Amino acid sequence: MKVLGIFGSPRKGGNTDLLLEETLKGAEAEGGEIERLRLTDYNIVPCKECLACYKDGNCIVLDDMAKIYPRLLEADIIILASPIFFYGVTAWAKALIDRCQALWARKYHLKDPSLGKEGRKRRGFFISAGGTKGQKVFEGAILTAKYFFDVLNAEYVGELVIREVDLKGDILKHPETLRQAFEAGKRLVSAAKKEE
Repeated sequence: MKVLGIFGSPRKGGNTDLLLEETLKGAEAEGGEIERLRLTDYNIVPCKECLACYKDGNCIVLDDMAKIYPRLLEADIIILASPIFFYGVTAWAKALIDRCQALWARKYHLKDPSLGKEGRKRRGFFISAGGTKGQKVFEGAILTAKYFFDVLNAEYVGELVIREVDLKGDILKHPETLRQAFEAGKRLVSAAKKEE
C-alpha cells in the first residue's frame, strides 16, 4: 500500500508539515509504504495552458514534474498538505495541481482507461492549517484538492483542517488534532486494504 505525502508548505517543520508527518506515522503503523514529496525541493514551472498535452497526454514543459507524475500514478493513497495562503493552497501546491492538466487531458480528452472507471482506484486526503478563524477559509482549497484527486482517479475521502494556527509550532498546542492526524493515517490504510 503506497502512501504519498505531498508537503505543499514552504515552511519546513511548520504546522501543516507536522500534521502530515503525524498522518504518515499513522499510515506507516498500519503497514503503509511511505513516500514523502516536499514540493519546495523541486522546480515546477506553472502550467502554460498551451494544450500540447491534448495530443498525447504528456506535458511539453521539461522540469521536475517529469519525476513527479510517476510517483502520483504509483500511489494508492495521496495526502496533500498545504497551509492556507489567501484562502487557497500555496503556489507550490497549485503549480503541481495545475501541471496535472496533462493527466486531465489523458483522462477526459484522450479517454485513457488507466485513469477512467476501469483504472486503478486511489484515495485522496487533504490536510490544512489556516491562521484565521474565517468560516470559509478552507472552502477554496478543499474544492481545488477534490478536483486534483479526481484527475488521479482518487476518491476524496476527507480532510483534516484546523483554524487559528499561524506561528510555526502552534499546532503543538493542539495535541488532540495531532492525534486525529495519526488516526486518520491509520484509517486511510486500513480502509484501502479492505478494498484490495
